[in-house]
Amino acid sequence: MRAESPIGLRRNRSFAAAVLVTAVALVVAACGGSSSGGGTTEDGKTVLRYEGSPASVTFPELAEDLGFFEKVQLEWLGDTTSGPQSIQSAATGETDFGAAFNGAIAKLVDAGAPLTGVVSVYGSDGDTEADSFNGYYVLDGSPIRTARDLIGKKVGINTLGAYHEYVIKEWLFRAGLTNDEINQVELTVVPPNNTEQALRSGQIDVGNLGGIVKDAALGRGGLTPLFTDVDLTGPLGIGAVVFRNDFISKNEDAVRDFVQGVARAVRWTQTVPKEEVVDRFVKIVEGRGRNESTEFVRQWKSAGVPAAGGVIDPGEFQIWIDQGVRLGVLKPGGTTAEGLFTNDYNPYANGTYPPGSDADGNPVVAAG
Repeated sequence: MRAESPIGLRRNRSFAAAVLVTAVALVVAACGGSSSGGGTTEDGKTVLRYEGSPASVTFPELAEDLGFFEKVQLEWLGDTTSGPQSIQSAATGETDFGAAFNGAIAKLVDAGAPLTGVVSVYGSDGDTEADSFNGYYVLDGSPIRTARDLIGKKVGINTLGAYHEYVIKEWLFRAGLTNDEINQVELTVVPPNNTEQALRSGQIDVGNLGGIVKDAALGRGGLTPLFTDVDLTGPLGIGAVVFRNDFISKNEDAVRDFVQGVARAVRWTQTVPKEEVVDRFVKIVEGRGRNESTEFVRQWKSAGVPAAGGVIDPGEFQIWIDQGVRLGVLKPGGTTAEGLFTNDYNPYANGTYPPGSDADGNPVVAAG
């Protein structure tokens, strides 16, 4: 009996597009849902419902553990492994906030979902010592050396419609490929833990690797980087937390407290020793009783977010808006970068804390 391919089910573009259209229609149709959130606690805190990430600690979870919230309390509803699904849940009112790749946020808002990004929570920070980047690898000796070599080849990515699809297409565009040629590159869904195996066995021609999966694969040798996301864009905030617009308008004090807390948590990881962050993550995972391994958080290297406290830059949306318009995914003259986010609640952007301060607003003193 032949073992099942680690690539799993490959979706063609027309099917993926149909799924997206259906999802967006459901989101827009549900926009009249509740904006009151998960209620309040006995001491008057606003309860914010959310989905976490398995065996990981999100910045909101870290902020709560560090005691950075004063007016909100988190309620975990379960885990998600999909950014687009996370923000769809927020848009329909199933959760109170979600987080996803900025390009996915732009696409959903362009389709009519009333969402606003409030703080950047992941990205590639350009920390060369921490290797905080995503790479796109071929086997040593592969004839693939340039973007044009990818025409007709298979590229393994974790999710269609998310960050890695956008990065591949941006790299191809900057290398001079036409939209028609870009569409001839076959994007294949591969779970991250299976990417190395799929690449080494020849089931895909290029594989995306990041984080501890990348570190382990490179440690075994035999792989050559075609390019990295930091090479392409430089340090970049990649994904943000979003709230529904009506939730923000009706719960502004809670949103303000949430954002300042998350921003301070981001800054905390940017300014304290790595070992202190890892120890805190391990304590959180072990203490919440979800039967999770701590191996992933033990491999943490850097915040990933390039800006102090997760302040959002318009360019972190604009690059993907431009691509979406170019490829016909977004309407020309529609969504603007400035219309997708606000930094008004972030203490590192609104003047409360200067960018060079730590999580308590104190100036950061360089070691040594």
